[in-house]
Amino acid sequence: MHFAQAKDLFDAFATAGEDILARPRAETPLEFMAKLAHSQTPEEAITFAAYLLPRRKAVWWGHECGRSLAHLLTDQDRQMLALAEAWVREPEEEQRVRALDAGLACSTKTPGVWIALAAGWSGGSMSNPGLPSVPPPPHLTPRAVNAGVLGALARVDNGHRGPTLKTFVDMAVGLTG
Repeated sequence: MHFAQAKDLFDAFATAGEDILARPRAETPLEFMAKLAHSQTPEEAITFAAYLLPRRKAVWWGHECGRSLAHLLTDQDRQMLALAEAWVREPEEEQRVRALDAGLACSTKTPGVWIALAAGWSGGSMSNPGLPSVPPPPHLTPRAVNAGVLGALARVDNGHRGPTLKTFVDMAVGLTG
């Protein structure tokens, strides 16, 4: 989806209004994201980016944010990020289901698990084979990407959190083109 104004995103995703307290005026999405990044709660720029990016790009962005902090992640996180990456590179149903099943099987929802779930919820059906198709609600992917990116960011030392957040937002901006 392309949004001419940031408020259009809030119209398209009611859940964005639950997840982001700030409200846009007449800004473009990138202007609003920059405003959020410089606000008292710059983490809202991460949340906005998760909604703004198309699902496949959002999963890739979440993967890249996590990968940039691989030294802070667990082996499970790295395995889940690999499943998400496989789906981004080859967005076939088999890859999506593999990421979804692996993410759902994890008892602890860590940053990599959330990114795998974001890939799994990007389309198709959430139900098991042989059951009626249940498409995932469109907000599940951005919410999972947001949880993964913010979860990874939470592992960063306080002294480096601001610059890391800025890097993540800059990465998202680079993917909007």
